[in-house]
Amino acid sequence: MTISPRRALSGLRRAAGHAVDLGRVLVATVNNPLDGLPPEIFTQDLVQRRLVHRPAVYLTGPSLVQEALVAHAGDLDKGETVRRPLGPALGDGLLTAEGDDWRWQRRTIAPVFRAATLPRFTPAMLAAAERAADRLLLSAAQGPVDIGAETMHVTFDIIVDTMLSGGEGFDVRATAAGIERYLHHTRWAILANILSIPAWVPLPGQRAGREVAGALRRQLGARVALRRSEGERRDDLLTLLLEATDPETGRALDDAEIVDNLLTFVAAGHETTALSLAWTLDLLARHPDILRQVQREADAATPGDVAALPLTLRVVQEGLRLYPAAPMFARRVANPFRLGGVALKRDTVLLVPVFAIHRRTAWWDAPHVFDPDRFLPNAVAARPRLSFMPFGAGPRACIGAAFALHEAAIVLSTLLRRLDIQSVDPLPPRPRMAITLRPTRPIRLRVIPRTTRQLGPDPA
Repeated sequence: MTISPRRALSGLRRAAGHAVDLGRVLVATVNNPLDGLPPEIFTQDLVQRRLVHRPAVYLTGPSLVQEALVAHAGDLDKGETVRRPLGPALGDGLLTAEGDDWRWQRRTIAPVFRAATLPRFTPAMLAAAERAADRLLLSAAQGPVDIGAETMHVTFDIIVDTMLSGGEGFDVRATAAGIERYLHHTRWAILANILSIPAWVPLPGQRAGREVAGALRRQLGARVALRRSEGERRDDLLTLLLEATDPETGRALDDAEIVDNLLTFVAAGHETTALSLAWTLDLLARHPDILRQVQREADAATPGDVAALPLTLRVVQEGLRLYPAAPMFARRVANPFRLGGVALKRDTVLLVPVFAIHRRTAWWDAPHVFDPDRFLPNAVAARPRLSFMPFGAGPRACIGAAFALHEAAIVLSTLLRRLDIQSVDPLPPRPRMAITLRPTRPIRLRVIPRTTRQLGPDPA
């Protein structure tokens, strides 16, 4: 068969275009995956691409996301896109488990995170936030503070206190830094998965990352074994996990499964909330009028009464819209199906870029502007449900979403009741995706002790 010159030229142009796209994606995967996002995803509901040898589909239309993650949840799994970078550290906990193993764990652990259990964790959250305020006031005497380092500290304090009734034996800063190093090196595992590099090939930072994860696993394993042998009941997540049983089968979690899930809560729960708090504090420092309103609300509320903090919760949500801690997540098509008129074949990578969904002008006016009033009830009701999804969607949505919002509101209100904050750098740092959404440089704030007298009367 003879191929016309025009057809051959067209094929070469398509191949060159794929090569350019691939090159951009590979470079971005190492440096900042946000830079490799196709620009079309900010205006189109579904965008098709190829990741080397496999097809990929970006979804940003809420109805399509709902159809894929809910109606076709049984046709999707997380695949190696998630398991390869995170599995070595997190084992087979809720974030990485699949199929029946995931389903029974979800049924078993879900009661631990019901809204009714949140008040039991409030005292630990308040105490950790007060200690954070003390540390910030001491640090402030030396000049601007790295607020992200402090939010990492306070959320790690909270996760350890609520999980284990105290962090004896844990070096908070060293453990948090180790988790950060591990996540930093996951970019190489993601790139290796895109290029189908065999799992036995060593990757940069792989050994150090696994050593960090192994040390934390041994610490947690010893704590679980000791608690089980002593039979002591404490008011914490570990006790709830030791007592949890599958409502359908009565099966309980063994020690390895408890450790896997504790590690998941440490790595995912503390870091995502810490980043959200840091970004939100920076936003408030750049919007002093809204900051003052949040401080007045905190002054008027009983400490720990999250129901009395509606503005603070809206501020947290708007921070999560602009800087979602999990800016993109992936699924693998395990069973073919059609979506939006497109046939999704087995092994297609389905990508949901939450960062782009939260900035589409189709649902968000002036999407780059910080405006907590977007989350007033009438405004929320006017938008598609999955136009805002910082905790994912469908059966595999984040199990700790209510815990995270409760924690963030308590920490923000506690800090801002005692502190005033001011921006130091004229512009906020650019966001960089490394599994989670991190700033490209430290977020520095000037911290000043405050009293309610500084605010003056409420203009309302």
